[in-house]
Amino acid sequence: MNGNAGYILRVRIYQPQAHYRVPFTYQRRHTYPIPPYSTVIGFFCNLLGFDGMPAEHNDLKRIKISIAGRFESKTTEYIWFRNLAKDAHVGRFGTVENRSIGGHIEHIGGQSPVSIDVLNEVRLVIYLAHEDETFINYIRSSVQNPARRLEILHLGRAEDWIVIEELSQVCQLSQFDIKRVDANFGHFFWIPERIYQPNSKDSLAKFEQFEGLLYRLPTFWTVEDYDKTLNRHGRRIFDYITAKLSDGLFTQKHFLFDEECKLPIFLADFGGEK
Repeated sequence: MNGNAGYILRVRIYQPQAHYRVPFTYQRRHTYPIPPYSTVIGFFCNLLGFDGMPAEHNDLKRIKISIAGRFESKTTEYIWFRNLAKDAHVGRFGTVENRSIGGHIEHIGGQSPVSIDVLNEVRLVIYLAHEDETFINYIRSSVQNPARRLEILHLGRAEDWIVIEELSQVCQLSQFDIKRVDANFGHFFWIPERIYQPNSKDSLAKFEQFEGLLYRLPTFWTVEDYDKTLNRHGRRIFDYITAKLSDGLFTQKHFLFDEECKLPIFLADFGGEK
């Protein structure tokens, strides 16, 4: 595995509502039960003021991330999206030149009905591990005082604001044991193909031993022509990692374990993923 992630930080987050969009769903927009890696990485880029994810932010790219979470219920919202296609505009207003309906001037285009799945009462447990104690403490202090943030802190949609429920002290990763705990942990977990193996006499269970739905998840990215436009909202070109979505039932598996929260930790090693 790449690097020596010697220090670890735990962040527990509450969201009243959240939508982590499954990208290939449209008419009904489905959500992952927990955010994918790119969403969490984007959160910390926003927090740290890293604009455009340029190559000089190598400290962040060496980080290892574990994501777990749960929610109480899921609802489906029915909304209208603006469709700017010419045919959609003509279908609503009759002609290209017209923008008036019932004597009221409206925005150009038509409207398309869309259903969006929304998670309620979301609680996330995110672990960050890094070999540089100074950098992981810099992240911790930025969570406490997000003075460099680029915009309102959110996970998912812009309106999916967050509340920090707990921010642990930075500690050495060696304080966490690799052990077998047979239980249903009541959380969803991303189990990455490249699970970071800390220096330990005990070995982690292999990716193939875990059950779960297989996904190809986005991780880090570059923004097309960012050096020319400085537009961080431009088209993103992602790296990807293979991961399984687990419902949290584990038997006869060894993994890194947090005794305080009584949760497994699956640190994704992003090195070499494309």
